[in-house]
Amino acid sequence: MNRQSRHILLIVVSSLIISSCASKIPLAIRTPVDGDIRVDEVQQDAEPFIGSRVRWGGEIISVENLADETHIEILSHRLSKSGKPLDSKKSRGRFIARIEGFLEPEDFPKERLITVEGRLQEVVEKPVGEYPYSYPQVKVRSYHLWPKQIDPAYQHRYYYDPFYDPFYYPYWRRHPIYW
Repeated sequence: MNRQSRHILLIVVSSLIISSCASKIPLAIRTPVDGDIRVDEVQQDAEPFIGSRVRWGGEIISVENLADETHIEILSHRLSKSGKPLDSKKSRGRFIARIEGFLEPEDFPKERLITVEGRLQEVVEKPVGEYPYSYPQVKVRSYHLWPKQIDPAYQHRYYYDPFYDPFYYPYWRRHPIYW
């Protein structure tokens, strides 16, 4: 192997390593929006915000497929700096994300976290039960479905015996204890 082929191999390997470190979260989701418009503000007075760029996220409530687009109803939560919805007990309201084309509802299960970025279109009235509710609608340009979180209560832990003798009971033979 000559010197030039070593350099090419080094460049290829290093570019693969660097590209594997890149974030899979879209830039539009990671970048905060100027003005930080909240869902509850739009519900109270939508007129000044129509056409504004928003970045909202929260828990999926339902998915509805129409002829040419999919509507995802989302329970809004505050977002972290990276755009991930924070676990908060207080919601900021509901909104509808309008995404072009068909999305498989099974890929967007209830209570899964999602963040969307797009333009505020309008506010529509739809009932929640018998209560008329104002839903801001966002025409989505970019979205990110966050990975499902594992409940820490179900993660197994190992019990470590203070009188552990590695020669009598090797580490690899331990059994997890669930609590």
